[in-house]
Amino acid sequence: MTETRDSRPKATPGSHDQHPTAVDDPRFRVIALTTAGIVGAWAAFQVALAAGAPFGEHVWGGTQPATLPTGMRVVSGGAALLLIWMLTVILARADLIRVKPVPTGWLRRCTWAIAGYMALGTLGNLASQSTTEQRIFAPITLSLAVLTAWVAHRGRRN
Repeated sequence: MTETRDSRPKATPGSHDQHPTAVDDPRFRVIALTTAGIVGAWAAFQVALAAGAPFGEHVWGGTQPATLPTGMRVVSGGAALLLIWMLTVILARADLIRVKPVPTGWLRRCTWAIAGYMALGTLGNLASQSTTEQRIFAPITLSLAVLTAWVAHRGRRN
């Protein structure tokens, strides 16, 4: 393998990998950026809820008032931080940002865990009393589960 200017390995004749990596595929980058963009928008929504936006009845199982009580606002703030971490992992797995030092295989395992978390979130949204969670959030989390699984599978080799 030889190093390119952007320090990503490039396949050379006789190397084990004769094909360009997924991170070099523009379609992969679009999917990874789309996934990260959706997660980022979801984080921004959680920040808005934490700040008092009147959408509480549409989240957290449909059991909250329009403006979340203080405890649930703190939970939404925590959810926003978790989503920002997820966005960082997805972008790093897609080799769109650098996170150092990262143990071998850590990004891959974390990205698969995020895909699983989104799949479980889909089940929770479908079981919710909130029609917004059932009709809007369930398809979003299902899409995120599929897209994140693809990033996990096709991302950089580590």
